Amino acid sequence: MNNTAIQTQTGLSSFYAKIYGFVAMGIGLSTFVSGLMLTVFQNHLVNMITGSPWRLYLIIFAELGLVLFASRAAIKNTPMALPLFLIYSLVNGYTLSFIIARYTQTTVFQALLSATVMFAVMAIIGVTVKKDLSGIGKALMGALIGIIIASVVNVFIGSGAMSYVISIVTVLIFAGLIAWDNQRIKQVYFELDGQVPTGWAVSLALNLYLDFINLFIHLLNILSRND
Repeated sequence: MNNTAIQTQTGLSSFYAKIYGFVAMGIGLSTFVSGLMLTVFQNHLVNMITGSPWRLYLIIFAELGLVLFASRAAIKNTPMALPLFLIYSLVNGYTLSFIIARYTQTTVFQALLSATVMFAVMAIIGVTVKKDLSGIGKALMGALIGIIIASVVNVFIGSGAMSYVISIVTVLIFAGLIAWDNQRIKQVYFELDGQVPTGWAVSLALNLYLDFINLFIHLLNILSRND
């Protein structure tokens, strides 16, 4: 391997490290806030669920707006890209605590471990596979839209069986997206000759963060059937 190839590989590795550093920060903040909500601020969590659930829905809607704003800021490479991503991670940790509270500690641990292992495996596949996954990625995004619509419909139907099937399909979709998003990191790096703006790195990190969180949430739903 010549010096140019070594430098390119080193630069690419540094770029992956930078992105995964952002991902780790996001997941770490979400975990920290969720942990506080489930322990120190447990009374607040219970009061929100039993007394003012409408406030939680308002926060969730605000969170959706925040992630769209953060994504747009990242793509435009504005200085607020990283702060918005971290703020979103904090807010998401808050709302995640209301989901996690529904499950046993054993189920949460199993889902977290399963999500971590699955994420790692699919990330390695995305980094090492030679085949271009762009076509598969776009198809998965289309399937994700269909799943979101099905999830909204199931809110009104309230079918446990449909919820279970949706979670299985969603896990498969996000497993594929993890591989695609990891391959995209390499593609972006080479397309921009290694001169990748921080905003792009934040955008890619946000995608991976969302992949992991959604994988974890739907694995919770699948594993909870054994409780």
